[in-house]
Amino acid sequence: MMDCTDRFARYLLRLISRRAVLYTEMVPAAAIAHGKAARFLPFDRAEHPVAVQFGGSDPDELAACARWAERYGYDEVNLNVGCPSDRVQSGRFGACLMAEPAHVAHCVAAMREATSLPVTVKTRIGIDDQDTDADLTAFIAEVAAAGCETFIVHARKAWLQGLSPRENREVPPLNYPRVHRLKGEFPSLEIIINGGLRTLDESLEQLQHVDGVMLGREAYHNPWVLAEVDQRIYGDAPGSRTRLDVLEDYLPFVSKELSRGTALPALTRHLLGLFQGVPGSRRFRRHISENAHRRGAGIEVIEDAAACLSRDQAA
Repeated sequence: MMDCTDRFARYLLRLISRRAVLYTEMVPAAAIAHGKAARFLPFDRAEHPVAVQFGGSDPDELAACARWAERYGYDEVNLNVGCPSDRVQSGRFGACLMAEPAHVAHCVAAMREATSLPVTVKTRIGIDDQDTDADLTAFIAEVAAAGCETFIVHARKAWLQGLSPRENREVPPLNYPRVHRLKGEFPSLEIIINGGLRTLDESLEQLQHVDGVMLGREAYHNPWVLAEVDQRIYGDAPGSRTRLDVLEDYLPFVSKELSRGTALPALTRHLLGLFQGVPGSRRFRRHISENAHRRGAGIEVIEDAAACLSRDQAA
């Protein structure tokens, strides 16, 4: 998610779940083509498994992106054809590409030729008036023929005209059955569902119909939702780590990044949802928000904020 899942957020999320696959923000392919790989692609090795997501429509640029992704050591390359923002449309990438399945297939083929990494596609269930099961089937079939074996499907259509990006996340109704039917039509493909899912119970229900679940904004705003993923989804033994354990493990990373010149707010803004529902969480958030930006602020801001929490309930 743009402006959310940067490398600092992903490091924090990895402290909560060892197994969940993490995704980068959508990286503009043109930026990589113009020599900005060192700005957008570095990540901490602790983040594995991690996928990099690109937005673009030029097959040569996307092929170059795929090569850079492999060079940097990512586990997966994802092409986003689901983002509905005006800024994305003006660059001819994102959800508007659903109207051009042959071109998306060409892009996927170029990326697959450039890397040995899996190339996956994130999409919507439709756009504007291209909004039937048959439309989605035709799109998936053409892109799959180019070698894409995994599709992450946001179970909402996108209105490219008339709705803001935020409205496109909430206004078009969810249509999970369409994604379920898609899996039935393409049993050999990996179909991962996305959109509106907030709990592991809901995720487990979806896994009766599809191969995987992507949690987006819920995982960012309430990261502790991932705390039982390793146990309930992957079958690992139950863990005993608490939110405070996660916070304590995040502090050395914060110190290291501060020594490299990273601004404290860039690191603390991802902590604001960690203690959602815990007594004292409002004071925790307020303390960070009011103090992280102060000149010379360091990890003591986080430590002092943690003192606002009820220790026996911050699990």
